[in-house]
Amino acid sequence: GSTYSSKVFRVTFLTLAVSVAVPLLGVTVLLDCPIDPQSISLKEPPLLTGALEPNTKLRKAERLWENQLVGPESIVNIGDVLFTGTADGKIIKIEDGEIQTVARIGHGPCGECHEDEPTCGRPLGMRVGPNNTLFVADAYYGLYEVDPDTGETKMLVSTKTLIEGQKLSFVNDLTVTRDGRKIYFTDSSSKWQRQDYLFLVMEGTDDGLLEYDTVTKEVKVLMVGLRFPNGVQLSPAEDFVLVQETTMARIRRYYVSGLMKGGADMFVENMPGLPDNIRLSSSGGYWVAMAAVRPNPGFSLLDFLSEKPWIKRMIFKLLSQETVTKFVPKYSLVVELSETGSYKRSFHDPNGVTVAYVSEAHEHNGHLYLGSFRSPYIGRLDLQHV
Repeated sequence: GSTYSSKVFRVTFLTLAVSVAVPLLGVTVLLDCPIDPQSISLKEPPLLTGALEPNTKLRKAERLWENQLVGPESIVNIGDVLFTGTADGKIIKIEDGEIQTVARIGHGPCGECHEDEPTCGRPLGMRVGPNNTLFVADAYYGLYEVDPDTGETKMLVSTKTLIEGQKLSFVNDLTVTRDGRKIYFTDSSSKWQRQDYLFLVMEGTDDGLLEYDTVTKEVKVLMVGLRFPNGVQLSPAEDFVLVQETTMARIRRYYVSGLMKGGADMFVENMPGLPDNIRLSSSGGYWVAMAAVRPNPGFSLLDFLSEKPWIKRMIFKLLSQETVTKFVPKYSLVVELSETGSYKRSFHDPNGVTVAYVSEAHEHNGHLYLGSFRSPYIGRLDLQHV
């Protein structure tokens, strides 16, 4: 009787499998996929050894102003006063531990949900100009100059203006020359907005690095073909701009002066994670923040999916971005690069226990202030004690 029952079981199982698979396949074929993914070829991720050896040093960070602000993506200082932009569209200052709203580029009502972002605005990259004004990249509205004392905001580049026929959909980060004349900034996508950043990572479409001249008011496109251009940083000598190419896990260099002007090359390739913002370090190098890593040894979901557009299509036909995000392991990594792009040291927080979703590492007075695109605090790491 056992062979008979196993046969019945097999038939029943197959019938069930087919009855589930066929409609699922049908649904998958019929369902629209929001993205049109490209095949991307990444090298095998670097081994986490030497300066990249995993540790728990980021867990030594303290959480400041916890639950008093959400998503402090980028952080700057004027003296000891801290400024940042938050998920509900505000530009805030923190003085003597007190949080005050300086300005808002968008308009309310604003909650912490993504649906409000396009009207509320989302301040991302932030810099201090020569006259101690703030230059802010708002993902939805464009480039702004903000007076930190009066809160007055002045639009420099609007996302409504077409730049060389392209619309700006996701203004992300910026870096400013010391004289305040030139602003280099990234538009991460002319297709996707910030709330759909996961679509952008998975689709792998390309966009560019731009330059705004505060005197002539002209915008120029300097580089195209970057896959998710993100953080930008001028070199200390202001002869080149580094631009993080998130989806490709690398940093490109574009020369803005000198003999190489107008040329570009690779600064760091095949990084151990997806780079977000990049800022100067006091040693003459650069701090790079990464909220997702490509574990090696280990399994990297991003690398696995990179050359399989069909699997990406299936995933996004069936699951929301929020659901997919839950499958990406939390891991915060901050690396310090030398001026030539070699790894000097790294601070890790496996599983994002203390510092989750790190977006920027901003050095000030011997501390590293850690921004995050979705956590409700600013992290602070004492560099003397790590």
